[in-house]
Amino acid sequence: MSENMMSVSSLNTKIKSLLEATFMHTMVEGEVASATYHTSGHLYFSIKDKDSSIKCVMWRSAVTKMKFRIEKGMHIIVEGSVSVYTPRGEYQFQTVRIEPYGQGTLALAYEQLKERLKAKGYFENERKKAIPKYISKIALVAAKDSAALHDMLKIIEKRWPMLEVFIMDTLVQGEQASKQIARSLAYADTLGMDVIVVGRGGGSAEDLWAFNEEVVADAIFAMKTPVVSAVGHEVDVLISDFVSDLRAPTPSAAMEMILPDMREIHYALDEIYEQFSYVISQLLGQLQSSLRHMEALLLRSAPTIKLVELEESFKRLKEEGQRVIQFIFKQRQEQCLNLHKTLILYDPKIRCKEGWAEVLMQGKRVSLDALECNKIFVLEDADTKIEALCKKKTHYS
Repeated sequence: MSENMMSVSSLNTKIKSLLEATFMHTMVEGEVASATYHTSGHLYFSIKDKDSSIKCVMWRSAVTKMKFRIEKGMHIIVEGSVSVYTPRGEYQFQTVRIEPYGQGTLALAYEQLKERLKAKGYFENERKKAIPKYISKIALVAAKDSAALHDMLKIIEKRWPMLEVFIMDTLVQGEQASKQIARSLAYADTLGMDVIVVGRGGGSAEDLWAFNEEVVADAIFAMKTPVVSAVGHEVDVLISDFVSDLRAPTPSAAMEMILPDMREIHYALDEIYEQFSYVISQLLGQLQSSLRHMEALLLRSAPTIKLVELEESFKRLKEEGQRVIQFIFKQRQEQCLNLHKTLILYDPKIRCKEGWAEVLMQGKRVSLDALECNKIFVLEDADTKIEALCKKKTHYS
């Protein structure tokens, strides 16, 4: 037997030692030929160029740190080392880090998640909830000692100080930030708030990355309470901005966008009060006029008024009756007097006074002075009537 002869296991062991010692911390560029995310959490894939390919694996511990997912046809750079599986004499590239070729990892992860959530309907305007016009209770999901929270509270005090504020102290940066933000949002959603604002100040893409995580997007999408995303500066557009019901360019701007200005409300209330006072004054005037008119109608129609009117009419009639009676009485009195005079005048006893007679001419009583000579006249008393002729008439005066 030759001294150079060795077993298959020995050969594979030496190859393993040689390859793993030679190809440590190696970076390889290639196109993804296939990719499988296993239920165990491990990633199995292969990369190729125009002439050959190599199998690769990434264990779950490294996969969980990836910001994006690899897909077939993607041009990537893998970092890791060559490992050999001696029982089968197979080797593969054991990957610890993957980056997109010619593109930032975070930028690719951002675009991938954005497209995936868009396809799921997370960004649809139809599902977005309206922000209440007047807010009485608000939850602020932010770091308690952050400048962003301080700025928001300052604007609240200036614009709408009667607002009831709940502060959800939350980690907003780092590996655990996204999960903590999601938990804080879910808890705030149970408090009966009018609106929830999640925010932080500006920073690098890495600093703001927690708001680009899918777990935060899922939490915002599931919210029943309207959510405002107020993260970074105006140039920073994050996944939370797309999913939320309202995107604010900064935390301070969020407060100015959703809270009314107390001074403007006061001015508006003053104008409304003046208009209201004028309208009420006009209505009261009209009502008072109508009331007076109705009161007058009521008084004219009231039984007591009718009784008073009837009483006054009765008094007038009574007075008038008394005047008429007095007038009639006076007339009758005068008639009685005249009749009395006539009666006395024609009283037979008076007319038949001895030595006296009534002188008549043509049926009318006349004085002796009215007799004319050679004219016939009549002398008449109660018993006798004599026709006589005036022969001569003598006056004594």
